[in-house]
Amino acid sequence: MSKKSRTEKILAVMYVLAWLAFVGLIVEAGAILISFGVSIANPVAAKDLYKKMNLYGLRQYNFFYYTVKIAMMIAVLVLEAYTAWLVIKVLSKIKLADPFTIEVAKILERISIFIMITWIVDSLHIAYTGWLSKGLSGLQDGLELNSFIFLAGIVFVIAQIFKKGVEIQSENDLTI
Repeated sequence: MSKKSRTEKILAVMYVLAWLAFVGLIVEAGAILISFGVSIANPVAAKDLYKKMNLYGLRQYNFFYYTVKIAMMIAVLVLEAYTAWLVIKVLSKIKLADPFTIEVAKILERISIFIMITWIVDSLHIAYTGWLSKGLSGLQDGLELNSFIFLAGIVFVIAQIFKKGVEIQSENDLTI
C-alpha cells in the first residue's frame, strides 16, 4: 500500500469538491430552469422560484424582461459549472511526478478565460437587475458581484507559471 503525500491528499479532496461544485451548480441551474418552465404556465409560481426568489412582479410587468433575467441567472450558473468541469479536468490530468504539461497549462488558461466571461455576464446581470429595479419596486434576487475578475487574474498567472514550468521541464529533459 503506497502512502499518499499531503499534496496528493489535498488534490484528491479538491477533486471531490470540484465534482460537488459542478453537480451543485448544474442542479441549481436546472432547478431555476424548471421553476421558470412552471412559471410560464402558472404565473403565480414566479412568487416562489428557486431559493424563495420572488419575481412575480417582474413576470407580471413584462414577460420578456422576466425571461432575460432568468436566462442571465442560468447563464452565470452554467458558466460556473463549466469552470468547475475544467477544474475537474485539470485535477484529473495533473501528475505530481510530471506536473508541468502544456495540456494542463492550456486548461488553466481556459479556466481564467471562463472566469472572466462569468464575471462579465454576472456584471451585466447585476446591472440589468439594477436597471429593472428602477422601474419596478421590490425587485431583488440576493445576488452580489463576486470577485471573478480577481480569481481570473490569479488563475491566468498560475497558467503562465505552468507554461514556464513546461518550458523549463522540456529544456531539462533535453539536457539529460
